[in-house]
Formats: sequence, C-alpha cells, structure tokens
Amino acid sequence: MDYSQLKKPALLFDEDRCRKNIRAMVDKAARHRVELNPHFKTHQSRIIGSWFREEGIGKITVSSLRMARYFYQDGWEDITIAFPVNIRQSDQLDDLAANINLTLFVNNLVAAQQLDQHLSNPVHVYTEIDTGYQRTGIPHKKLDAIERLLDHFEHSEWLEFKGFYTHAGQTYDATDNEQIAEIHSLTLHRLNRLKKRLSGKYPDIRISIGDTPSCSISQNFAGVHSIHPGNFVFYDLNQFRISSCSIDQIAVALACPVVSRRPERRELILHGGAVHLSKQFELTKDQQPYYGLPVTLETSGWSGPWSNSHLRSLSQEHGILKCNKEQFNAYEVGDLVGILPIHACLTCNLMGHYVSLENEQIDHMEEAAYVDE
Repeated sequence: MDYSQLKKPALLFDEDRCRKNIRAMVDKAARHRVELNPHFKTHQSRIIGSWFREEGIGKITVSSLRMARYFYQDGWEDITIAFPVNIRQSDQLDDLAANINLTLFVNNLVAAQQLDQHLSNPVHVYTEIDTGYQRTGIPHKKLDAIERLLDHFEHSEWLEFKGFYTHAGQTYDATDNEQIAEIHSLTLHRLNRLKKRLSGKYPDIRISIGDTPSCSISQNFAGVHSIHPGNFVFYDLNQFRISSCSIDQIAVALACPVVSRRPERRELILHGGAVHLSKQFELTKDQQPYYGLPVTLETSGWSGPWSNSHLRSLSQEHGILKCNKEQFNAYEVGDLVGILPIHACLTCNLMGHYVSLENEQIDHMEEAAYVDE
C-alpha cells in the first residue's frame, strides 16, 4: 500500500482477512446446520455485502430502518431489523414491507397494536427474550407476558410470529472462551425450555441468537434455527481479549498521523481521537484504561501490536499513545501509526468509509447518495 496518499485518519481495511472471516462463519453455520443471517451493522457496505452473496447468503440483519432501505436498494429482499420496532416509523416500515420479506422485533402489546392499525402489508416478527443481558426483550421467566403477546400475534392480520431472538451481549464482558461457553449454554437452556413450555400451542417456534462471541467459539447450537452475528466480519480487540478471535483475524486498523512528540513521557500525540475511535476502552494489567493498541503499518498490511504500548487517552481529535522506547524513537512528526480498535462496529460507523490495502476507497452507508426521508 502507498501510505503517502493518506493525509488524515483513515480506516484501513484488509479484504483478505475479511473474506476469510466471512467464509469461516459460513462454513461453521453449514457444519452445524443453522441458517446464517449475518448482521450488517458492523460493515454497513454494499461492496462487503456482495462478498456474502458470493458465499450464498440471501438473508441479512440490520439495526435500523435506514440501513434496511440502503441494503434493499442494493437488491437484498429478506431483511431483519434487529432493534425493537419504532412505531413512529410504521408508515415507512409498511412501504418497505410492500417490497421485501421484512422481519421486525415486537416485544410489547403497545407496539403490536399500533402496527396492526398502521400496516397494510404483512411482516414477520421476532419477540426478543432476555436470557440475562438485561437490555431489551421480555425476561425469559415472564411466561404470562410472552403468551399474551403470542396470542395477539395469532389473531393479527399483519403480524406473523416467527420465533424468539436473543442477543446474549453479556458474552462481550466475558474473560475467556470458557465463560463465553457457560453463558451460551445457559442461554440455549433457557430458550429451549421456554420453547418446550409453549410447544403445545405454538409448535413452530424458531430460536435465533446474535452474539459474535458465542457464534465464533461455540460448538453447540442445539435447538437453534438461525445465527445473526455481525462483528465477526472485522473482529476487534475486545473480541481478541475474550478469545473469540486471533489477533490476525482483526481486519481493520485506523491509520493516524503523528502530530507531536513528548520525549519526557515517551508519548506520541496522534490525530485520531474519540470522533474516530469512540470512547470504548479496555483495561490494561495495571487497571488503567486504554483505547486501542498500536501496530506498524506495512506495505501488505500491519504488524502485531507493539509490546508495552497502548493508546492511553482520547479527546475529540487527539490520541495520546504511550510507547516503548524503541517504537518512540522510530517515529517522527508526520509518520503514520496504525491503531487496532477496541470496538470495530463503533469505529466503522464513525469513520464512514474504508481504504483498502490497494488504496481503493470502499463504500459505506454514510458515504452513499442516500437520504432517509
């Protein structure tokens, strides 16, 4: 790659690593006989989306109406919006449902009733079940609330119940593969127990799960119909920390210009701050936060992380990089440093486009000529 073309922070993208990550998840889903319905909220790119098509993927997941419309315009015809339905958008959702097979998340009777009043096209619905993450969904023990909602679907003209969906987001706070496996096992136990209790009246309930750590490391998908991971397309330092990927699977790095040096602290000041990386952080061994790990940018990509070095602080545009002596002495003002992100989804969303290792700009939803009316 010719890094001389980069004048400001740029999100570098390794196509080979990305395609390998996609292929690995496609192969895993096939081995376990589950449907892969990948979440596109991480990459948000029609070009990267086309690589999933090449692997035989026909159904996708997104996180917003705007994203659903962007990918519909690129020809995707089976889309799940994996976010509790916003009833203020009922008319726009109905317009989209007239053209594609649309699946929504409906978790309460108010939303279900409002959709019944505003829709004129059928939609599929998942009901989220909270199996321990405590973000959204009906708690798995609230059988009465779940049954009331399913009874409503049974008599609805427009809402066709599809099954239960769970995002076990607590796996992102795990410490290792063993803890991920424990969370995943408990999640499946709770979902399958719920399905069994309701199977007499609702025999065709599907179970779907969506977290990348479980989908990456688990070999147990008992009772699961479909998986909806997203972060796996790029992975990141958080996924590496909890052992759901190797460092070589991380497919994005932020190239940051060095704008100042502080020899007395062995720190490089980077043009690369919270507006590029977000404020997502991890903890070092001495319990101090860090916001990314530095790598050396090379012609064919980037190195592994530097030893004893980390991005210790972020403000809006600034990043303060604590370096080991060797790396500090190797860099001058104007050089570029690569930073592996803590959370690739947030970094990609903030940056809005990618630069491939072949110096080609890869499109992103934010760069598209698209307006959500």
